[in-house]
Amino acid sequence: MALLAEHLLKPLPADRQIETGPFLEAVAHLPPFFDCLGSPVFTPIKADISGNITKIKAVYDTDPAKFKTLQNILEVFLQSICDGERDENHPNLIRVNANKAYEMALKKYHGWLVQKIFKAALYAAPYKSDFLKALSKGQNVTEEECLEKIRLFLVNYTATIDAIYDMYTKMNAELDYTV
Repeated sequence: MALLAEHLLKPLPADRQIETGPFLEAVAHLPPFFDCLGSPVFTPIKADISGNITKIKAVYDTDPAKFKTLQNILEVFLQSICDGERDENHPNLIRVNANKAYEMALKKYHGWLVQKIFKAALYAAPYKSDFLKALSKGQNVTEEECLEKIRLFLVNYTATIDAIYDMYTKMNAELDYTV
């Protein structure tokens, strides 16, 4: 779990304004998370997230003072694992968790072809034990210790993502097209 725990998002201030610089610094470490899934099938997802971070950073870098203040598949996926959701017939597979996250966060933005590609990619998802070991970066920790660190990561991550969604809603900036 060291991969996520080393770069926690800061707690949100009372006004729920997200500071762009620290946010970008923390999320810049999310793309390697997809390497923990152990398959090159997840490379396009990693590239998409990296591209989105790069785009936000490019805007921010044009005027950091102006853009001082600013979601959800990673949160749903990790929370699902922490909550113990699983396929009873294959309890060590994380496909159920990844599928739930996809259904809740991204499916509505994807057309038929991308949805089928994602469904195929699910079969390359690692076992839960291998995934948690990869997140722990080889540290000798128990499953429960790793899950506790995921829960710790999710505290500020969830609050930050909720603030971003609130901002999108207030600005009527929700995307209404599919890729």
